Amino acid sequence: MIILTMQDEKRLDVIQRVYRGELTVVQAALVMGVSERQCYRVKARVDKAGAKGVVHGNRGRRCKRKTKEKVVRRVVALARGKYQGFNDHHLTEKLKEQEQIELSREKVRRILRAEGIASPRKRRGIKHRSRRERRASEGMMLQVDGSPHDWLQGRGPRLCLIGVIDDATNKVMGAFFTPAESSWGYFTLFSKTFRQYGLPKSIYSDCHSVFFTDREPTIDEQMINRKPTTEVGRGLKSSG
Repeated sequence: MIILTMQDEKRLDVIQRVYRGELTVVQAALVMGVSERQCYRVKARVDKAGAKGVVHGNRGRRCKRKTKEKVVRRVVALARGKYQGFNDHHLTEKLKEQEQIELSREKVRRILRAEGIASPRKRRGIKHRSRRERRASEGMMLQVDGSPHDWLQGRGPRLCLIGVIDDATNKVMGAFFTPAESSWGYFTLFSKTFRQYGLPKSIYSDCHSVFFTDREPTIDEQMINRKPTTEVGRGLKSSG
């Protein structure tokens, strides 16, 4: 019995859309991230074997290029002994030059990590961060944020203060309390602010889920190379 992974199910859905005439093979290949020729191969396997045709033929088989266990044990022993403290690149070179063991650096890395052997790194210097320069004039950028807190000091529910200030002048353009940081709260804030002061050139926010989403793009979004957006993101975009 073959179990389909999420990637397999996605491929099957794309191929089924090709059958229904919703996508061409060229478009399906772009969505799956494969060549047009490979897409035709997958479609042919599905024609012949059904849903399991999306599964790669080598799944479950032993890899012919798999490194022999004896070689793996020797690499681990050398990494912990003779070449202890060598990084992955240097160790790979020594294995080839001194031990006649020819492996790629990636293969050596995988062997060592599987045994819990880390590659030593040079200590990096401290990064000095510079402050972002403020915008040149009022209206070029508005900063928005929410602050959930026990504002009523126990005399009522916890509230979230959401507000907006001008980046250039630090002028408070608007603020009010809401039960929580939400799309409705920011839409209300933007509506009042934009009506009173006009549209800014840009909005600066944190990575709250109201503004950004980490969901996977839909097939339709992939087709037009569009990143997933939130309600607030779409609202701001439609406002220009």
